[in-house]
Amino acid sequence: MKINDINMYYEIHGEGFPLVMILGAVQNIFWWHHNLINKLSEKFKVTLFDNRGAGRTDKPRIDHTIKMFTNDTVGLMDALKIEKAHIFGHSMGGQIAQELVLNYPEKVGKLILCATTCGGPKEVRDEIANKTMRLLIRHYKQYKIFELVNTTMEIVLTEEFIQNNPEAVKETYQKIVKNPTPIHAYRRLLKASMGFNSYRRLKNIDTPTLILHGKKDILIPSQNADILADRIPGSKKIIFEDSNHGPHLDNNVEKLTQVMLDFLTN
Repeated sequence: MKINDINMYYEIHGEGFPLVMILGAVQNIFWWHHNLINKLSEKFKVTLFDNRGAGRTDKPRIDHTIKMFTNDTVGLMDALKIEKAHIFGHSMGGQIAQELVLNYPEKVGKLILCATTCGGPKEVRDEIANKTMRLLIRHYKQYKIFELVNTTMEIVLTEEFIQNNPEAVKETYQKIVKNPTPIHAYRRLLKASMGFNSYRRLKNIDTPTLILHGKKDILIPSQNADILADRIPGSKKIIFEDSNHGPHLDNNVEKLTQVMLDFLTN
């Protein structure tokens, strides 16, 4: 579908009150765990899409910003005649979700922020996170697909999960290698995320908000969830003790699904 200056790939699953799911940099629709989407679509009209620069959506060679991604999301909602929806955002998708609720609060029923950050100088980045990001960037620059996929796997899944769940790991591997993001698009996605800063504005969010994070997240340390919870009035925080950056992909996917359903239906 033509949205703003791009052709955007999207899917709709189920019926009911709209739920818009926003993924992070380099991720695409294939990354959603099928059990998560199947269960959510029993209660909601779930809209999934690939951000500009990712998956089957256009990858224009222009600078990106989180505000631009937000306008794409709102443009898709308007095109699909979605006046109001619950919003879920993972990683960079959580930054997009923050920008959306801050600029279009009337369009958001409830907000779920997963494995994300407020960005800016208040963002927590430890040495492990910085090392992980440098490694990922190096593999992208060299575009060594095997090393890139392995590094990505180590970011979204814990070492224990990788060792003990070979079939699930294989499934995640297959998700990652489908429609990989080209280096020129990845650089723009990363630059957009690194330029985001919502810290001072978080206090203005008066939408019911749930914050989810993996305790073992090596890309965005879980202290960032504490910052969001402290700054967003009335928000609720849940930490998955044995998740890395991908609680929507690991052994916590069923728990995450139930937590989401409990929050969205009560």
